[in-house]
Amino acid sequence: MSRHPEVKWAERADKVFLTVLLPDAKNPKVNLEPDGAFTFSAIAGAENHLYEFKINLHDKVNVEESKINMGVRSIFCIIEKAEQGWWKKLLKGDEKTPHYVKVDWDKWVDEDDDSGPADLDLGGMDFSKFAGMEGMGDDLEDSDDEDQEVEKPGAQQEEEKKEGEAPTEKAEPASST
Repeated sequence: MSRHPEVKWAERADKVFLTVLLPDAKNPKVNLEPDGAFTFSAIAGAENHLYEFKINLHDKVNVEESKINMGVRSIFCIIEKAEQGWWKKLLKGDEKTPHYVKVDWDKWVDEDDDSGPADLDLGGMDFSKFAGMEGMGDDLEDSDDEDQEVEKPGAQQEEEKKEGEAPTEKAEPASST
């Protein structure tokens, strides 16, 4: 019996971002059809469980312009839409979004806030085309930068000044957007 990996998604007027969260995936296979059918399968975990899923995206996509980056912890896909425009939902027809598919709030932009392709920093990721993706799991690289915390300049001096004082926290009101 197969399992489902966690999948995160976000949208822009011209593309959809899909991130499959599956650490140490072996032999990942990704297939994207022009009609929007997206399939994924890989082996992962200590017991080599099969993870797979298939979703039918809301509309047609441009397979040739779509890109993928297979990392150690996740598979990141940029799926170019065949026609530019915002989708009402991720999946076609009356399909309900599966429980393992969640919104990627780190990449999400509201329709009226979309400023175009320059609004997402991809960190210099090297992408390859969807064509010929099978069997590329052996030589994957991933940067550890995404999990590292960065200290603010001058934070050490501030800590030295406050040595012996009880730490104070400034509460910020929650955004209601």
